[in-house]
Amino acid sequence: MRLLWSLPKAAPALLRHMVGYVELAGEDLDRAQREFGAQLLASAILGLAIFFVVLAGCLLVVALTWNTPYRVSAIAWMGGAFLLVAVIAGMYRAKLADGQTPFLASVRREWQEDRVILEHILSPDEE
Repeated sequence: MRLLWSLPKAAPALLRHMVGYVELAGEDLDRAQREFGAQLLASAILGLAIFFVVLAGCLLVVALTWNTPYRVSAIAWMGGAFLLVAVIAGMYRAKLADGQTPFLASVRREWQEDRVILEHILSPDEE
């Protein structure tokens, strides 16, 4: 019965908090979209540039060693170098992913704070 009596008292506060959650979620989504877009653009440009530099370097190595006995070993060394770069890039990406801001972090934080207040409002009186 206490719950029914406390609902009119809690409804305006709940409505304000719900609007606040929607605003926080919107801000978090905007920030995540900006961060993702900037990372995607920078990664695409960097990847494309690196691809063409590596391609040109590989063509140069193959052209310089084509008529020599080092042709196969040069290609094998390039493959090993690419493997090493891929492993380092994977480790770096994992490190970046660990430091990224959690999705909707401010909404979660506010909900944890408001949940305590809401539980207090809706709890039965200890009289």
